[in-house]
Amino acid sequence: MKKGKDLKPHIGLYGRRNYGKSSLINVIAGQEIAIVSPEAGTTTDPVKKSLELQDFGPVVFIDTAGMDDKGMLGEKRVAKTRQSLHQIDLAILLIAENRWDREEEEWIEEFKRLEIPFLIVYNKSDLLPPRAGFLEKISQKLGVACIEFSAMKPQALNQLVEAIRKAIPERSYKQPGIIGDLMQADDWILLITPIDTEAPEGRMILPQVQLIRDVLDHDGVAIVLKESQVAAYLKNQIRKPALAITDSQIFKQANELVPADIPLTSFSIVLARLKGYFEAYVEGTRHLSRLKEGDRILILESCTHHVTCDDIGRYKIPGWLRTYSSLELSFDVVSGLDAFPRALTDYAMVIQCGGCVLTQKQVRNRIREAIAAGIPVSNYGMTIAFLHGVFERAVSFLKPLS
Repeated sequence: MKKGKDLKPHIGLYGRRNYGKSSLINVIAGQEIAIVSPEAGTTTDPVKKSLELQDFGPVVFIDTAGMDDKGMLGEKRVAKTRQSLHQIDLAILLIAENRWDREEEEWIEEFKRLEIPFLIVYNKSDLLPPRAGFLEKISQKLGVACIEFSAMKPQALNQLVEAIRKAIPERSYKQPGIIGDLMQADDWILLITPIDTEAPEGRMILPQVQLIRDVLDHDGVAIVLKESQVAAYLKNQIRKPALAITDSQIFKQANELVPADIPLTSFSIVLARLKGYFEAYVEGTRHLSRLKEGDRILILESCTHHVTCDDIGRYKIPGWLRTYSSLELSFDVVSGLDAFPRALTDYAMVIQCGGCVLTQKQVRNRIREAIAAGIPVSNYGMTIAFLHGVFERAVSFLKPLS
């Protein structure tokens, strides 16, 4: 499945084979964008479909394989379907044929465990309508909308779209500003942006672009400089910056360049505060001083990219950790939203990147299970700050976003 690079709300469709998940997407879109066939199992791997939801805005639907798929390949498809739960902001469970068994109950339990809001859609009602009281009983038991629907008679489409709009959490499409609470209108914000081998030719990396926009959205002045220009700028400044934000990889250098009376943090840390569990990151980062010989660390990247010797997650952080600890450590790196290669209990720590290409829900679902298992979690920026003696300065003035 493609990685989570779309910040629009994600809606997952789940249900048994041949229950009309793909047909439902086509009806909502008003066009045939998903392959439909009477043969069960037409949809294999989860597939994303971007479309505009009327009176709401752009969303991404995830069409999944049937949750009752069988055989060796079927089990793998179901595993992929379960994996997609970590990407979504809303789940729609399709039922039909007056069937509600343990399998549906288990998926509802999984939605609740991952704190995913959900709706129930009784599909294909033109073929077999729900018996009297069937939907009402489910709706009362679960406390959620239970909508009767048919692709052949889509009169209930408006009701379904309205239920989707109401059920999608506002935080999935209306996020607070990244640093809006740290600045006031007309503040000058210093953004230190080195141009290294990982920077795309002719462009800036996404976190830098996001911060520039956020400063402008809050009526501030973004001062964007390479690290080689910071000293001269601060020496001849017209006005002292209210805040300095640096690329994490040069934290040590930025700490020396930026006077102590100017708050300093990094792009990765402010994104971690926006999207992750900030207090858990802060607490978990301190575990870096308690690592032991032979510990295994899981590093989570958000995106896929060409790997170079300057790669921060695959080379720089492991190198800095080995130097800091003088220990022999093992590392597993997972890109995008791929499955973990080992059980979480095999890891002494989990280190998540800033998550600039992921939604808040995707980042939080990524690290929630580690937190629940008592495994310390950190973030690229916090880890680098800690290893270079800048951690307290980088996080002490920050508070979790509500």
